[in-house]
Amino acid sequence: MKCRLIATGERAPAWVAQGFAEYQKRLSHWLPLELVEIEPGLRGKGRDPQRAIEDEGKRVLAALPKSAHIVALEVTGKPYSSEQLAQRLQHWRTLGRDIALLIGGPEGHAPDVVAAAHEKWSLSPLTLPHMLVRLVVAEQVYRAAAMLANHPYHRA
Repeated sequence: MKCRLIATGERAPAWVAQGFAEYQKRLSHWLPLELVEIEPGLRGKGRDPQRAIEDEGKRVLAALPKSAHIVALEVTGKPYSSEQLAQRLQHWRTLGRDIALLIGGPEGHAPDVVAAAHEKWSLSPLTLPHMLVRLVVAEQVYRAAAMLANHPYHRA
């Protein structure tokens, strides 16, 4: 089983890329984690933001692995403690399918992407920078996997 983090946005700052790579390396023997960056839709003066969202949505849907369990990161999703996320990860493993975690663009996910998701996960009611979300998701997935492996990383 693999996990694909599909994130709208490109060119993460070095500190985000380094942090993500560290958790990706740590996860490699428990749950291989792949980052797929989706080109953002064009925004700016005279451009339709809804068109940008729809364009991003099409690219996200095209990047989904076949028959993956799709989890959209959404402010309206279910919030999990680290322990609850470990339970969800265990559930996802029992499905026997790859996992696709989706991070939307500045205005969130296109309606088609939300409709395709099997579930929604909320990191926080706060608005977080999308590049930081990549790092937080990677760390939390690592923490959940470590908990399931009885690794001492999680100390609560």
